[in-house]
Amino acid sequence: MRSVGRAGVALAALAMGVGTMAAQVRDWQIDPAHSQVTFSEGPVSGSLHGVKGLIRFEAGNPNAWRVEATIDGNSLSTGEAARDNDLKGAGFFDVQKYPAMTFKSSGVKLDSSSGYQVRGELTLHGVTKPVTLILDSPGEAKAGMDAKNLHRDFRATTTISRKDFGLTGDGNGGAAGDQVKIELDIEAVER
Repeated sequence: MRSVGRAGVALAALAMGVGTMAAQVRDWQIDPAHSQVTFSEGPVSGSLHGVKGLIRFEAGNPNAWRVEATIDGNSLSTGEAARDNDLKGAGFFDVQKYPAMTFKSSGVKLDSSSGYQVRGELTLHGVTKPVTLILDSPGEAKAGMDAKNLHRDFRATTTISRKDFGLTGDGNGGAAGDQVKIELDIEAVER
């Protein structure tokens, strides 16, 4: 009887542990006021704000992670109004026709040399292509300034070919390169 009782207690503890593990999967809402995307290509660099979306996250379980994000193309800024207007125009982002950029993850893999690789589809300028974001170890959950919700930082980088997305305009008199480095600095609030 004792061994059956112990086995029952062990199974109950295991079941509670599994339930606790499942409960650790959390949804985090991207905070647009504290998130930005920066980009650089040759001598030109800039940022995009208006990042919105959801990150599903469980510490230590990349298989549970999911990301869906939207970036407002009208928020593009390089610090130079004429260049911003050129980049937002038809030869580059064409924000009137394609006002948003989107990313939707399809899987996460831990690579010992580069960290977490978040694979997914980036839609930019009406073109959807696979990209891989290299994610630093996610930040620890911490109390926000409002002291009501937990916040967590996510930082990632990737490099894309602008021509792959139909961004063929050249506002630099022929000096623009093809490779664009993108850095994401995201703060998210637990929902």
